[in-house]
Amino acid sequence: MSTAAQSEFITLFRERHSVRHFDASHKLSEQEIKELLDIAGYAPSSWNLQHWKFVAITGAAAKEKLLPIANGQKQVLDASVTIAVLGDLQANRNAEAIYGPVVKEGLEDAYAGYASYQAMISQIEGAYANASSTYRRDEAIRNASLAAMQLMLAAKAKGLDSGPMAGFDAEAFVQAFHVPPRYIPVLLVAIGKGARPARPTSRFPVEQTVIWNGFEPDVEAH
Repeated sequence: MSTAAQSEFITLFRERHSVRHFDASHKLSEQEIKELLDIAGYAPSSWNLQHWKFVAITGAAAKEKLLPIANGQKQVLDASVTIAVLGDLQANRNAEAIYGPVVKEGLEDAYAGYASYQAMISQIEGAYANASSTYRRDEAIRNASLAAMQLMLAAKAKGLDSGPMAGFDAEAFVQAFHVPPRYIPVLLVAIGKGARPARPTSRFPVEQTVIWNGFEPDVEAH
């Protein structure tokens, strides 16, 4: 990658800010939304199981239904689309669809570093076997969050603005939008054209956020 390209990417990362006020007149086509979600789907995930589903909320009635669930945050009305990012509690069920073509083509070196397809599947199923474990939920949230971040960066790369929202009633969302028990709401991401600049924010200097080679024993965290 050229120095100019690197600089462009770094600028994109640094200039992405969470927007709360959107231009209600700006529309995105279904194809444009699908392009954003396609890019989001290239996020990394454990075993490449792709632990996410996206609910794209574009219609006026759906937006009005979402508004009280999102605690009255007006960006769900004004944004071109609000994407509800869901985490998959049963992502192990994706393995066959993802790796089936690999098996048919005999690409044994593509089994996520495992010696065989069966060895990989055995470990995946073992991890998901305990339904009472927090593992399923942790993995769903962890991996869906990676897709949500990639979605916001994709929006920025296309000249759009975005704003993630964790302040919503997840249970009410499940009921209102008929989400199957397999999925849990992780984030709402509003996407569109900002109507005003994002609120300025500061960041800790890296010296304040990095710990080299572990914490010292008995040191109080700050």
